[in-house]
Amino acid sequence: MFTALVVLALGWSIYWAIGSGAGQKGLETWFEAREAEGWVAEYSEMSVEGFPNRFDAKFEDLALADPDTGLAWEAPHFEILALSYQPNHLIAVWPDSQRIATPLAKYDVTSDDMRASLRVAPQSDLALNELTLTAKTLTVAELGQTETARLDSLTLAAEKAPSGDLPRYRLGVQADGFTPSDAWQKHLDPNGRLPEKLDQMRIDMTVEFDKPWNISAIEEARPQPRMIDLKSAEAQWGQLALAMAGKVTVDDQGQPEGDITIKARNWRDILQLAREAEALPPSLADTAESALSLLAQMSGNPTTLDIPLTLRGGRVWLGPAPLGPAPVLRLR
Repeated sequence: MFTALVVLALGWSIYWAIGSGAGQKGLETWFEAREAEGWVAEYSEMSVEGFPNRFDAKFEDLALADPDTGLAWEAPHFEILALSYQPNHLIAVWPDSQRIATPLAKYDVTSDDMRASLRVAPQSDLALNELTLTAKTLTVAELGQTETARLDSLTLAAEKAPSGDLPRYRLGVQADGFTPSDAWQKHLDPNGRLPEKLDQMRIDMTVEFDKPWNISAIEEARPQPRMIDLKSAEAQWGQLALAMAGKVTVDDQGQPEGDITIKARNWRDILQLAREAEALPPSLADTAESALSLLAQMSGNPTTLDIPLTLRGGRVWLGPAPLGPAPVLRLR
């Protein structure tokens, strides 16, 4: 019995040593490959620890920047944790502070306990099967600015769904206690009639992409949406409530086509906010109120408004009337 335990312990030690060494070498090779492609891919120190039951990769002073998209990320430390007997279940742990850069601006992000649980396919492309990301007390501030936007808590979940020719994922987002920056608060609600925080925001949708979410989404290009089935998107701010649902297809240029319905509760208050924020000229606001009043009366509920919108030809339509350009749905 003792001999068997010794052999088992020795075998497991060899397995862990080989696995940790291979993991570290694979990470080093990945960083070298990104640098060869012109990326910034740097760290001051990397180690794989956790014997005997874990493979824990730890980075210090991590910096990644993709020259093709202009996206960059810096973190003082970052961890990718895995059980040695289940290496395709990963836990990513972010630091309390990090910096994200886009072609438009740089942002300092702080949070409490930001982490993600990922289950990936055991193949080398690490195709995503499940993801859950959570964070508490999340704040975002543009570099050099003192004003911040804040979330009390954030949960993002993704799960690979049954699909046909193109990969499909079900996505869910819940954000509680969103506090806009002071500048946005004053712009959206100049008279201070609303609470400081939005009570909640929720999104439930299924998205079909042109390729799977795997390691190539970082190395090469992000998968692009080809179909969005928005089951619900809801936001609650005091007595004001907005909800959206609908389904659109998306072409190669990111132009959506399909139908979306917006439900607005206490819509007159929303229109009044638009007036006060000067988002609508007074004459257009009066015209909009008359038209929306008619729509509300037709629905049978004067305080709740259902607005059916059509996205077609690069524009948003309300019946035969064009309202403006449709959003371009492309991931950088």
